[in-house]
Amino acid sequence: MYTVIFLQTDGGSTLSTMLPFLLMFVVIYFFMIRPQMKRQKNEKKFQSSIAKGNKVITTSGIHGKIVDIVDSDNTVIIETGAGKIKFERSAISMELSKKLQAPKEKK
Repeated sequence: MYTVIFLQTDGGSTLSTMLPFLLMFVVIYFFMIRPQMKRQKNEKKFQSSIAKGNKVITTSGIHGKIVDIVDSDNTVIIETGAGKIKFERSAISMELSKKLQAPKEKK
């Protein structure tokens, strides 16, 4: 003869098992997802604000001055010491004048 035992669980136990997963998601959101979204927003804002004549640095480290902006294919033409080079707008990492104006750290 077999005896069947039914275990009753209250509603609080399911919440207590889900709580670590919810907390993990909140931590991941605030430490990884939210800062990345903010960084992307600032980068998009910077890329839309570049203009002719700005001195910039590309992600590959090339310094130059923006000569022309081509909106149809989302590129810019940068004049460097070696000549003119065409880059994607997303390849521009920062404006050189902003880097030069940044306060220097004291040692």
